Parts: sequence; structure tokens; C-alpha cells
Amino acid sequence: MFSRKVKLGVFLFSSLIALSACGNGKAADNEIVFWHSLSGELGNELNAIIADFNQKNPDTKVKAINKGSYDDALNAGIAAVRSNNAPDILQVFEVGNATMMYSGSIVKPVSELMDEVGTPLDSSQFVGVVAAYYSDNQGRLVSMPFNSSTSIFYYNKDAFRKAGLNPDDPPKTFEEVQTIAKKLVSNKDSGVNCGVTVTWPAWILLENGSARNNTLYASKNNGFGGLDARISFDSPYYVRILTDLGEMSKDRSFVYGGRGDKPNELFTTGQCAMLLDTSGNYSDIKANSKFSFGVAQMPYYASIKGAPQNGIIGGASLWVFNGKSEAKYQGIAKFLNYLASPEVAARWHQKTGYIPITKAAYELTKEQGYYATNPDAEVPILQLNSNSNGKNQGIRLGNLPAIRDIEQAEMEKVFDHKVTPDEALKNMQEKANRKLEEFEKNHQ
Repeated sequence: MFSRKVKLGVFLFSSLIALSACGNGKAADNEIVFWHSLSGELGNELNAIIADFNQKNPDTKVKAINKGSYDDALNAGIAAVRSNNAPDILQVFEVGNATMMYSGSIVKPVSELMDEVGTPLDSSQFVGVVAAYYSDNQGRLVSMPFNSSTSIFYYNKDAFRKAGLNPDDPPKTFEEVQTIAKKLVSNKDSGVNCGVTVTWPAWILLENGSARNNTLYASKNNGFGGLDARISFDSPYYVRILTDLGEMSKDRSFVYGGRGDKPNELFTTGQCAMLLDTSGNYSDIKANSKFSFGVAQMPYYASIKGAPQNGIIGGASLWVFNGKSEAKYQGIAKFLNYLASPEVAARWHQKTGYIPITKAAYELTKEQGYYATNPDAEVPILQLNSNSNGKNQGIRLGNLPAIRDIEQAEMEKVFDHKVTPDEALKNMQEKANRKLEEFEKNHQ
């Protein structure tokens, strides 16, 4: 989902804007080379879907290749472009969205591709917040939504029950999270030694957290309004969340488990009773947890005016490179249409925990009775559609991987009690905005 090593790659990618084509590579016209970053249960399901497509479409073969983490895959794609041997499709995490959008003629916009092959793509068929994130200012999809997620709240029902808490009544507000976390760690019967932890801290606490709490993360509508957007942490939410978590870390009501997905191990192994994580990890959490757990919407501060608002998306989309043959584009369009079909999109949603990317897939899942027996699966969709003020479509900023590294480094200092929240936020804002200035200069 996110990056720590992509800074050099983003710079190199920016330098390629003048290129108008990426070449056809070595693959035959009927073979679609697809680079992705899905592994474990997610990778297995992706491979199963691709196998089904290949069986039903013998004239077109999709060859899926796992290129490691999201940042590894993006860097591999950049290197392939430079060597004139780009794949046909590259899965790019949402943090790289602005970089891809401003890469000029290197990419082939999906809407343009579909128009050219005679299968126009109506962006209105996709869930609104998903379509908005991956569309240009004219509402045309530039990449194909695929594995979209949002941050949600997981909790250990067994630990709740042992501590005398209602396992069917998870906290709705962050004030309640604080109270419950202290009860859990102070009650030996709970079986846990940690109240709550969080994965992907910058994405969940700052980006999604600000959206839920009716707070903008950056000017220009979080970057959707132009390259001159700048981050601002002047709103009360940011000081409060870092202050509260810093205080909670003193008695293990909150435990910082690191960056990326690693902290969810604190939850699945029964150490932490509550977890803020992506809905995209649902299938892995389900496979690895030996206890009963529940899912709820991401907590918010009840005292912040206008909260809660909708969440924002994470995950990734599929980008098509320019310079391929007409026959190749016909096959790519066929594959992308297959992924967006109600049956396949519903299957992907139900098997993985990612949200259904199209409205038809959501309706089909409801008709099949899936949510009646799996109510947790509908939670992220309801959160994305909840009480939207129209301001929080997501974050579209350049150099965002580097910015998240800056933010996470400063948050770690807060959790280690080396700097105050105010000092950390000031450092974040100054350093992050220098990165945005660099990006704007390079993409004027």
C-alpha cells in the first residue's frame, strides 16, 4: 500500500515525462504482462481470477508477475520504462497516484484506451469515492480501480468478554477507545498486554484520521485542486491525536508497532486487543487470528465539530503504459472489463476484504445475502459512504511516499517522548511542504 524506498524512483520517473512511448517489450500481442504486489491470500485469489480469465479467453493470456512490495513494483516499472521494456499493466498503490497522473505521455489513460477499442468506460458505474480518486478533473478514469480499501477498526471480542466488556459494542469514538484500552490493559483477565495499535500510521492517523474528523490534510482540497497544494497541521485534530497516543503509550494503552503491516501481528497474536488497519488486510487477519474478532468503523473524536465524516481510500489501481500495439490494447481492455464485471468484482470483494469497486458488484453481493452472514464485510463500504461533506475524496499530492516517511519519523519521536506533538507537527509541515515545492517545480 505504501512506500519507504520509492523516493529515487519518483525522481527518475519524473525525468521520463518527455518520453512518448514505452515500447512493446518482449511479450507477444496476445500476452498481457501484469506486474503486481499482492501476496499471501490476496495473491492466491488474484491468481485464481486470472486463471479463470485465461480459461475463458484462450485468445488472450494474462501473465501475472509479483514484483514484491508496492514500492518495489513501482521502482521496477520505472526501470522497465527506462529500458524500453515496460509491462503492459502495472499495479500502483494510491500513494503513487499523483506521480503517475503527472507522468505525461508515459501512461495510457484507461478511459482513452476503452474509447479507442470500442468499449467506452462509464466512470459512474464505479463507487463514487473510488472513481473520483482515480479520475482526472474532467471525470475520466486515468487508471482502473482494482483493490480499494479504507482504514477500519478491528477488535478482539474474546478479550472484551474476559474483561467484562460487551463484545458486541465496540467503541465508536476515540474517547471510548482510550477508556476501553485502559480497562483492557489493567485487567489481567483480558489476556492482553496492549490496548490498541495501528498500521501505516501516516495514512491511518493523519490522512484517514483527518477525513473522519472533518479536517483537511492539505490545501487545494487535499491536492485535488492543483500542484500548489500545501500541507497544514494547524487544526486541533492533529495535536490531539498525537498527544493522546503519546500519553497512552506510557501504560501500554497504545503500543507503537512500527510502520507498514507489521503491527497487525500484535493483534493477530493476541497481544493488542484493538487495531486500526486497512480493510484490505481482512482476509489475512481472519486467517491468522485464533480468537473471535469484530470489525467496526474507524473511531473519531465526538468533540470535534462535524465528525464523523466518510473515510478515504487506500489500496491500488491498474495503470496501462503507452506505446503498445492495437492488438495488445484490445486484450488489455478485455481483461480490465472482466475485472470490473459484477461477478468478478463481487468475488474479489468477498474473498479479500477490499471494497466492491462498482455499484453493481455491491448490489450483487447484497442480493447474494453475503452481508447477512458476513456483516463485517460491509463496514468499510458504509464508512466510505457515510455522512460525506464532499471535501474528503482522498489525498492527491506529489512526493507522498517521502512525506509519509517524514511524518512517521516524527511520530516515532513523539511515541518515544523525545519531542512534543507541537514540535513534531511543525517539523512535519515544514519538511513535507519542501517536498511539495520540489514536486511542483518539477511538474510545472
